[in-house]
Amino acid sequence: MKNILKYLVVGFIFGIVLTKSEAVSWYRIYEMFQFQSFHMYGIISVAILTGVIGIQLIKRKNITDIKGKAIVIEDKEKGSARYWIGGILFGLGWALVGSCPGPIFILIGAGFWTVFIVLFGALLGTYLYGVLKNKLPH
Repeated sequence: MKNILKYLVVGFIFGIVLTKSEAVSWYRIYEMFQFQSFHMYGIISVAILTGVIGIQLIKRKNITDIKGKAIVIEDKEKGSARYWIGGILFGLGWALVGSCPGPIFILIGAGFWTVFIVLFGALLGTYLYGVLKNKLPH
């Protein structure tokens, strides 16, 4: 139970940060896809920069996980069809519904009940990927 509690606390903090930064706002996402505002691009850039720094620290300092095991991050292959196809599908879905998967639960928690449709679509897409995985380019 103690392990679950710490993840819930981090999830709540993540939700508060995304809400206060307006990253869950459909209007902000619409602005981004219309190239009318830097707001979302700034948030995404900070997330990318944080990730790059974190990955580099893990690789260079040989940081271990919570159980003391080495964290191994394999190098990714150079650009390929799966990245382009996946990115296009993700971007189209994001643009159509006005939400990426991260804020779905935050929006539901904030009382936007129609986002259950988005959650259903995300779960259906994940299920279909599992069914079609062996037929897709990897």
